Amino acid sequence: MTAQPTLSDEGLKVAALVKSGEGQAQVLECAPGIWENRGVGNSYLVTTSEGDVLVNAGTLGDARRGREQFSRVSQQSIRYIVLTQSHANQYGGLEVYKTAQNRVIAHRNYPGDRLYSEALSAHYRRGSRRIFGDITGRTEDMTPTSEILPDLLIGDDGHAFDLGERRFEIIWTPGGETRSAVIVWLPKEKIALVGNLFGPLFGNQPNLNTIRGDKPRWALQFIDSARTLRALEPELILTGHEAVRGRDHIQREVTRIIDSVQWVHDRTLEGMNAGKDLRTLMREIAPPPALALTEDYGKVAWNVRAIWHEYTGWFDPACGTTELYGIPALAVAPAIAELAGGADRLAERAGGFVAEGKPLEALHILDLALAADPGSAAARREKRAALGLLNSQTGGKNLWERMWIVSELRKLDEQAD
Repeated sequence: MTAQPTLSDEGLKVAALVKSGEGQAQVLECAPGIWENRGVGNSYLVTTSEGDVLVNAGTLGDARRGREQFSRVSQQSIRYIVLTQSHANQYGGLEVYKTAQNRVIAHRNYPGDRLYSEALSAHYRRGSRRIFGDITGRTEDMTPTSEILPDLLIGDDGHAFDLGERRFEIIWTPGGETRSAVIVWLPKEKIALVGNLFGPLFGNQPNLNTIRGDKPRWALQFIDSARTLRALEPELILTGHEAVRGRDHIQREVTRIIDSVQWVHDRTLEGMNAGKDLRTLMREIAPPPALALTEDYGKVAWNVRAIWHEYTGWFDPACGTTELYGIPALAVAPAIAELAGGADRLAERAGGFVAEGKPLEALHILDLALAADPGSAAARREKRAALGLLNSQTGGKNLWERMWIVSELRKLDEQAD
């Protein structure tokens, strides 16, 4: 029997970053007068002689902890709050920091982003909880108790203001995780606060379409936004979770990210024009070693799929006529199980694939077996073995992949109970 994956987020880099605020006793100074409160999404307090600027409010729980810690390093009022995108780990704690005297600044797309998020809140939260439930904690600690609207919506050309000795330039980067994504540029200090433009990990494959369910992100728009940042030649970038230092290092790594995503984009389009099907491209496309990025959050194969759907929509001709209709393949599972001699016989054959080191082939069969007979203990047992083998083969390092497998294993336990 293949060893089972640990039912936790242990060893996942992204999970460790998201949880890094749990034991934080005081905010960290990333640069002179710039303080970091870690959490599900980091918040940064930029101090000046005439008041402070907060970049992102964090989740509600992060903000409650962060406000107290920020007050220990600055007793000045927060004059501005800038939201780098429209996810709860940026706006969730707004009510903690908002006063009648400060102004919340966001891109003009922010209200629209919030509207569609609320319209599909049950869908998005269900998907997020499945992946992040054990990592981010309770929903009540993530989301606000009341909606705080921005005081200033900036246009696509950006916005700038001076406060004390610092200048702040807000630059639209729609290739980030939402259409309202911006970066905050401090030109005198050569510091860029980029939010989740690169996702939670710098130097990782971007996640162009999350499996929790979300609006897809466009590959070329991501590349353009990364180029916008590169042109600034920052000496320090502060992401949603990391500090990346050194002009030459940043230039080199941002260029590598750009070139890698461009390479995947171009090879995907070439394959489409050559008549290759989506699954073939997902298997075949892999950047050369010089352009290989880590895959702890996004993955090349998933980005191939996202690019395919970006250009050609939901219909995959390789799936045939039934792709056009609402009857799923699992609708015929009872008939297939009957022909095979029952769900247990299907499970037995799936076990053969597991023994051959082919967990995905096994899972195709086991989905049929369990659709035909959800009570089959043999099918549940083999599916557990197949998922364990899949986790082992993939290395178990990608957060989405690992936590999806964990959630599938938990479903098996619930079915058994």
